[in-house]
Amino acid sequence: MKKKSAKTAGPVMDIGISADDRAEIAAGLSRLLADSFNLYLMTHNFHWNVKGPMFNTLHVMFMAQYTEQWNALDIIAERIRALGHPAPGTFKAFAKLASIEEPEGVPTAVDMIQLLVAAQEATARTARGLFPLVDKANDQPTADLLTQRLEVHEKTAWMLRSLLEE
Repeated sequence: MKKKSAKTAGPVMDIGISADDRAEIAAGLSRLLADSFNLYLMTHNFHWNVKGPMFNTLHVMFMAQYTEQWNALDIIAERIRALGHPAPGTFKAFAKLASIEEPEGVPTAVDMIQLLVAAQEATARTARGLFPLVDKANDQPTADLLTQRLEVHEKTAWMLRSLLEE
């Protein structure tokens, strides 16, 4: 049977990453989860409310994007849990942690695209900001998760941005 620590009252975790590093990484992943959730919600909202000449294109594109984003939420939350920390899961927690603000009202289709570009880029910056800590802690699973998320956010931002070009 594993020893119990006084702090956690459960089995001691020894995965080769210090408790302090795991806590810092989990905190960073919690910010990524909050940004990802806000991005998911914004994209789904825009899917429901888009109108105008680009309706069909954007409606379908937003559905693909929010579906991908929804699936990513579980992956991020489960990595936080694997590091031994609770994943945030309330609007209140996400509001405190997120760098992405909710838009007011129903933007025009072009404004939706611009807001989503900014939100994709913000989420990419949040993910990228974790690499120094993850690298220092030798945390390859989190590095892999971050690399995959960056690829999605950068590609999606590029695709959305291309809709704004003349």
